[in-house]
Amino acid sequence: MRNNVNNLPIEMLGWQPGIAPVAVILISLNEAHNMEAVLENLKGWAQEVFLVDSYSQDETVDIALKYGAHVVQRRFRGFGDQWNFALEHLPITAPWTMKLDPDERLTDELKANIAQAIVHGDAAGLEMQRRLWFMGRPLPIRQKLNRVWHTGRCRFSEVLVNEHPIVQGKIVFVDGDMEHHDSPNLHHWFDKQNFYTTEEAISIYQGDKLADKPKLLGSPFQRRMWFKKHYRRIPFRYILNYVYYLIIVRFWFTGYEGMAWARLRVFVRRSIEDKLREMINLGKPMALPERNIGQPDLRVKNYNEY
Repeated sequence: MRNNVNNLPIEMLGWQPGIAPVAVILISLNEAHNMEAVLENLKGWAQEVFLVDSYSQDETVDIALKYGAHVVQRRFRGFGDQWNFALEHLPITAPWTMKLDPDERLTDELKANIAQAIVHGDAAGLEMQRRLWFMGRPLPIRQKLNRVWHTGRCRFSEVLVNEHPIVQGKIVFVDGDMEHHDSPNLHHWFDKQNFYTTEEAISIYQGDKLADKPKLLGSPFQRRMWFKKHYRRIPFRYILNYVYYLIIVRFWFTGYEGMAWARLRVFVRRSIEDKLREMINLGKPMALPERNIGQPDLRVKNYNEY
């Protein structure tokens, strides 16, 4: 594709810096269905955008280059490993860095509040709420997540799944939603959950460390880790889990989509336990299924030596 500035290919022009002094990092594998929307969402706001791609077969890299994102490729070994590679090896120049998944979008309110907190605050990191969208509808479930930090002051927990940013210094909460559009359709959702539950079961079987210290009275993320550690010991856990989402979180109020998500969330937890039991019975971890991985793209730098 050509651009009218000196008739150069658009991917040679680079990302056009936005108003916020933030470098946004994404990691991807076959995320073409999300890439254009997430980059449009960041256009005019982020100072820099980086993509660490794990050899996508689809048009993920094409779309990212079209928008001028800085793209590199590297084999995926685990979420914590991939994010730590990104922080250590990408040529980030912005004073702040943000982790964003390709299926997430920043509302205008959140963008404005992040920019304001950066300029007027004294925080080392910024925490925000992520709201789940499912089957095209917003659901009443929000998570507090630390997603923005001073460049150079973060490292991720070295875990296979559910990686967690560890930021040195004061963390401040900012208002506004980060929308999580989980999957474009249920077929894609089931495929993704099949990979996730296998990875989670392998991690438990191997005795991997949790992403953070499990503490019932700790931070929201530490409470999640506590329930994750003890969940399999709770009697009637599947019924209680379903009732919690349906009644306490008020998913019933959102109609069919909310009830479907509550039901499928229990299915995910059962799948993890069933796969773990199978590994225990067989005495070995399950092999991760092959992902749809393509060939290296010669237009971008390959970092497989790391």
